[in-house]
Amino acid sequence: MNTRPLVYGLERLAPGVELVLDYPSRLADDLAAGRLDVALIPTIEFFRGVGYSIVSDACIACRGPVLSVKLFSRKPMAEIETLALDEGSRTSVALVRILLHERFGITPRLERLQIAASVGDTRADAVLLIGDRAMHSPPGPFVEVWDLGDEWCRWSELPFVFAMWTARPGVELHDLEAQLSAARDLGVQHLEAIAEREAAPLGLARPQCLAYLRDNLYFYLGPRERQGLELFYQHAVKLNLAPTGVDFGFCDPAYTR
Repeated sequence: MNTRPLVYGLERLAPGVELVLDYPSRLADDLAAGRLDVALIPTIEFFRGVGYSIVSDACIACRGPVLSVKLFSRKPMAEIETLALDEGSRTSVALVRILLHERFGITPRLERLQIAASVGDTRADAVLLIGDRAMHSPPGPFVEVWDLGDEWCRWSELPFVFAMWTARPGVELHDLEAQLSAARDLGVQHLEAIAEREAAPLGLARPQCLAYLRDNLYFYLGPRERQGLELFYQHAVKLNLAPTGVDFGFCDPAYTR
């Protein structure tokens, strides 16, 4: 659901584009393999790519609670020893590892939680969930629950960017940058229609979907989002989660939001 405002009307605005919908982690793999030219990928995968470029000021970010990325812990956060990670996420995995390391100096042992698995399928001390699985609070008991967007924003005093439109090297973009921004602008104008369409398939109420899209997400890669992105990168490098020397060349230096 959180991508819908970014691709609203895109096939009409960019008739030469073939739009592929999939999990963010799979899109990142397809971009790296050359099966896609441009993809909305997790920010940690932008850091890890070779020669990637950011091609739009449209993104998925938050400036406070994000609601759809949460850490559910059966122990106090400082005592976590094992951590189960949602298979569908990569940026959120890096984010939770950074927050636990910076806040408590801990490096939990990691295990994978498959997309089809539930919280009850793991005995890990804490479980990271993303998407509608995080929005549907799983059965506990849990000692603590973190909204990772809120935790990052409070700790860093900067927004957090979860995903960006990214191109692999050598791709001819033509008018795609403007088309992606136009699709985002159109989507933001039609959040009520998107919420109406997406609520039932996700088992969520329409007001809940609308509040999530309108109040929890931010779709503009502005100056503060860029600062948050660069801080995230610095900490990812510190924990060996990303290589050094990444070029943050933005296609349009005049982003002002």
